[in-house]
Amino acid sequence: MWLVVSLTLVILAAGVSNAAADPQADELAICRDRQAEAQARASACDNLLKADQLGGKDKAIALSVRGNTLINKRDYDHAIETLSIAIDLDPDYVVALNLRGLAYERKGQDDLAMADYNLALQKRPAYGVPYNNRGVIHARRGVLQSAIDDFTLSIKYTPKFLLAWTNRARARTLLKDFEGALADFAEAEKIDPAAPQIAGNRCITYGMMRRFDQAFADCNRLIEKQPKNVFAINNRADVSMMKGDFDAALKDYNTALQINPNNVRAHSGRGQIYERRKDLAQARADYRAAAYSLTKFDDTEVARARAIAQERLAALMPQSASTGRRVALVIGNGAYKNVHVLPNPPRDSRLIASVLREVGFQTVISVNDLTRDKFFEALQAFANEAEKADWAVVYYAGHGFEIGGVNYLVPVDAKLAADKDAETQAVALEQVIAAVGAARKMRLVVLDACRDNPFAPTMQRTLSLKLVDKGFSNIEPGAGFMVVYAAKHGETAMDGDGSANSPFATALAREIKQPRVEIRKLFDIIRDDVWAATKHGQQPFTYGSPPGREDFYFVAGK
Repeated sequence: MWLVVSLTLVILAAGVSNAAADPQADELAICRDRQAEAQARASACDNLLKADQLGGKDKAIALSVRGNTLINKRDYDHAIETLSIAIDLDPDYVVALNLRGLAYERKGQDDLAMADYNLALQKRPAYGVPYNNRGVIHARRGVLQSAIDDFTLSIKYTPKFLLAWTNRARARTLLKDFEGALADFAEAEKIDPAAPQIAGNRCITYGMMRRFDQAFADCNRLIEKQPKNVFAINNRADVSMMKGDFDAALKDYNTALQINPNNVRAHSGRGQIYERRKDLAQARADYRAAAYSLTKFDDTEVARARAIAQERLAALMPQSASTGRRVALVIGNGAYKNVHVLPNPPRDSRLIASVLREVGFQTVISVNDLTRDKFFEALQAFANEAEKADWAVVYYAGHGFEIGGVNYLVPVDAKLAADKDAETQAVALEQVIAAVGAARKMRLVVLDACRDNPFAPTMQRTLSLKLVDKGFSNIEPGAGFMVVYAAKHGETAMDGDGSANSPFATALAREIKQPRVEIRKLFDIIRDDVWAATKHGQQPFTYGSPPGREDFYFVAGK
């Protein structure tokens, strides 16, 4: 994993010189001290910024510390805004430039990231961290020799920067310079013998060398210490694949997916095993689960796994003729076990399922109150139906929200003690996109789920939660998909008065039955109806669009 801890190390690895401590301003001394404990430093800088007691370079330092915190919370937009102010205050402050580059990179804007890294290095050629971060972009793009050159410069100027050593080892492994990679891992061990990325990545190096005993020893040692380390479990599965032990690989991929059902690498790897075993339906299901992304950034290993899944899915898709078949999956989650019950979603889902059957959908799967495992089972079963259809529609009512830039639907048995639990407890919207993705023409997801996050009062917050209390974030689905939210991003959807259906479900059920209303116009009408019915309290929003060369109607007319 190329950037396993770079966010937390980047401030510590390089920056400004310690300023002399001011005995009358302890917080200023802590804020200036790049060796201070991270949380204490962040709190000191924030307190000074809130009191508006800083100017010039000191303010730039404090803003950079805040920007680093925002990056760690995945709030990249605010990080970029904050770091840009720091750079305006002190254009030569290379720490802020490097951090802004990292924020751009995490947004998937590699060209802007490269510009910031290059400018930081122009201003301070002996600054090691931007070389490492620039090398990561080269590695993700597959330009491995350029990546190695940058990691080498990072090591030259920051010899104790462990990430540069492990990143160069990983790049050398991909170029099959195995002895060079092992030498780099050995140097990394001198810096921190317990660093998990050493064993985790060296496991793959030994595997590619076919030194399987040593590979498994590395992976096993890490997994024994961290039994839920999905990165290490996937690496061990990959080594088993190299060895040809598909049973062991399948067991590990299944374990990874039991921990995190949304995991791209495990789905992609498992799909390859099922394809080898000629179970093509299951292979397609796993490839679909790995192929779709609503974010612009993937770590290197995830990007590689997703690319494999996309390629194999395209190769394995059945080429059956168009049938005019329309299928739908309708879900209403209301009987939540760990937060307050929602009475309306099951009622709304029954209404929508009834209307879809009325307008001629050949298959309507209607299910309520799904646990996590049942939710994923329902999506997989529906995806198999969608393969045989022109239209695939998913309607979901229940709890849903955005955490750390990812949209989630919430099973009834979910427990979110901390925000980061969402990736293992909830269903990422990408998995719903994948379920409709097999349909040939219309792929539609309707989310009547922008409700307040019920976990918010007690949930530990470690990520950016700018929208966690109010629904979903905006998304960019691929061509040929429509995603319709009952309320636009950052707003909540009204749930009805306890006995009636929600305003959105009511409008949707009414307008679907109108003949000769093209689907794009249909959802514009629904938006206007809900906007009026809620007295401007709720505005539905549509992202993406169906194919442009054909019109789509729920009811074609007589």
